[in-house]
Amino acid sequence: MIQLARLPKLVATDLDGTVVRSDESVSPRTMSALKRLAASGVILVGATGRGPRLLDMCRNDVPSADFLVLGQGAFVYECRYDDTVVQLADRSVDGEVLHEALRLIEAEVGPVRALAEPADPDRPLTGDPMPDWPWPAVRLETAPRDVAFTGPMVKGYFVSDHHTGPELLVAAQDVIDEDLVTVTESGVGMLEVCPVGVTKAAGIQVVLDKFGIDWSDVLVFGDATNDLSMMRAAGHSVAMPNGHPWVQAAASEIAPAGNNDDGVAQYVEALLELP
Repeated sequence: MIQLARLPKLVATDLDGTVVRSDESVSPRTMSALKRLAASGVILVGATGRGPRLLDMCRNDVPSADFLVLGQGAFVYECRYDDTVVQLADRSVDGEVLHEALRLIEAEVGPVRALAEPADPDRPLTGDPMPDWPWPAVRLETAPRDVAFTGPMVKGYFVSDHHTGPELLVAAQDVIDEDLVTVTESGVGMLEVCPVGVTKAAGIQVVLDKFGIDWSDVLVFGDATNDLSMMRAAGHSVAMPNGHPWVQAAASEIAPAGNNDDGVAQYVEALLELP
């Protein structure tokens, strides 16, 4: 039994670990449920840490989305019915700023492996060797850090052999000035270092402002700590049962099943049956 009494005006969902399954696919059931939700007049937003170079992949995963929030909230796109895409927000951070954040974090926790994601999609992600990189669709190149961290960046990825992603996040929050960068992590064992003020909630706010919608009329789904900003801001939030404990604690309720068992679809189907 879901706890909402009526349809929200906007629904935002994380992708990986929430609607995207472990095999990196989205089930037909979830596709159908989200399509029905959008057809009911609810504004549908996909919100992900994936950078803008993966825009097409995101559109394929949630083709019913009216908007996509990428790069942890730095990039916002309106997806039109005629298949055109309009960019509504574009924020980047200078590579030298990420390099300074890297220096501060390594002084606190010891050596980490670091990659820089350039804002220019024609430049590959570049930096230290990353043998356990979880996204094979994204090309990596190895280069010295003073080469990798130059120019406008989407974000940086920092990985430790001795600390988990959440542990790196806590350590970074202790030593990084919030006026320098914003730090988060996506549940895959790495710290993500983003432009100042960039969060999924900030990206969704761009859409809310466009329509004059208040956060009280928003429902969100998420699983990882990078979803916390939108979970805490939304009028109602649903955490995945496979999600991080911090996210579950922040949520209004827990989805009926995990991402591999169509938990979001089950919730949305029940939501659409409300009188």
